[in-house]
Amino acid sequence: MAAKPSIPKGTRDFSPVEMAKRNYIFNTIRDVYHLYGFQQIETPSMEMLSTLMGKYGDEGDKLLFKIQNSGDYFSGITDEELLSRNAVKLASKFCEKGLRYDLTVPFARYVVMHRDEITFPFKRYQIQPVWRADRPQRGRYRQFMQCDIDILGEPTNLAEIELILATTTLLGKLDFKNFTIRINDRRILKAMAAYSGFPEESYDTVFIILDKMDKIGFEGVAKELEEAGFAKESVEKYLKMFEEITPDTAGVEYCREKLEGFLDKEYADGLKTIIDSVNAVKTAEFKIAFDPTLVRGMSYYTGPIFEIAMDEYGGSVGGGGRYDEMIGKFTGNQTCACGFSIGFERIVMLLLERDYQIPGAQKKKAYLIEKNMPAEGMQKIIQQATKERSEGTAINIAVMKKNKKFQKEQLASEGYTEIEEFFVDKM
Repeated sequence: MAAKPSIPKGTRDFSPVEMAKRNYIFNTIRDVYHLYGFQQIETPSMEMLSTLMGKYGDEGDKLLFKIQNSGDYFSGITDEELLSRNAVKLASKFCEKGLRYDLTVPFARYVVMHRDEITFPFKRYQIQPVWRADRPQRGRYRQFMQCDIDILGEPTNLAEIELILATTTLLGKLDFKNFTIRINDRRILKAMAAYSGFPEESYDTVFIILDKMDKIGFEGVAKELEEAGFAKESVEKYLKMFEEITPDTAGVEYCREKLEGFLDKEYADGLKTIIDSVNAVKTAEFKIAFDPTLVRGMSYYTGPIFEIAMDEYGGSVGGGGRYDEMIGKFTGNQTCACGFSIGFERIVMLLLERDYQIPGAQKKKAYLIEKNMPAEGMQKIIQQATKERSEGTAINIAVMKKNKKFQKEQLASEGYTEIEEFFVDKM
């Protein structure tokens, strides 16, 4: 007996009904991005590992899907290296390529290679799949679509404001309401750590623990910081600030004054400008809240960072921030950049769970033709279908089955609201 076929964990097939909804969402996203002046690009599914490695931190590097070299990939590897069973070292020997982990690093590589063709500021969007060797769970897959928008060459906070407005506008068009944009600044994170007396070389450790605040609370964060060897006085001084900071511009003002000597005041003023501007002109129903516990895992962020939080999901469905040093890693010249990424699969999952219906969907009609329809009758039916198709109606022509009742139920489930039957003796 043949083995039952399967697909890798963390991947999925999509039915025609699912694809209709996914394509509608894709088109809505594209339409909004175009309204904000973004242009579409695409990059290969594969990148050189030299491009990908070292951009996501140690944990991110472990989640890269590496592609084995073709041909004799053992050539150049000694028996000693093989017997060492050092997976990381061996992979670097016979894997030169990897599947892209996100769209940001490939975009930075794209900019470097096509710099002479780009006019700055450059507003780009990209909708393509990415791959991560992560543990699959609800809303998290190993292959999934990402939707990114980025602005290169804009050093002012106009970039952050435009990115947040474009993203929240499209969420509003998809009927999402009462979500929250959490916002912070990596420089505020560092200033708070410095003020509390944490050594600079330990900031990453402090932030990794702080990032667990939602899951383990203040007491859990305090416990883990002390277990990591940090002074109790520093831990208490650090966490006291979080208790006093409010989730609004007053909280930003508190940081501005409290962290004097550790934080350049223009950084706090910039964050306040972003929050005030978005609140003044937003078109969707959402809140924007200052959250000093927001870390964002990617090590390449250098300034403001933001995430989309939805209570119905219980986590983040998108995020981004400023990454002014990323492109400089390829060229040696700093280029200011800022981006926002939407977790497309999570958005789709939430909409499907609501039984989301495509508004103003195209009219769909089915023709059921009796078996053994003569050629002349078939031509008349196809002529009628051609006329209705030219008028914008989707026509599906099919031969009647014995179980016509079940056939009609199937067509109805696929969105066909009208069914016309054609019989041999009436043509």
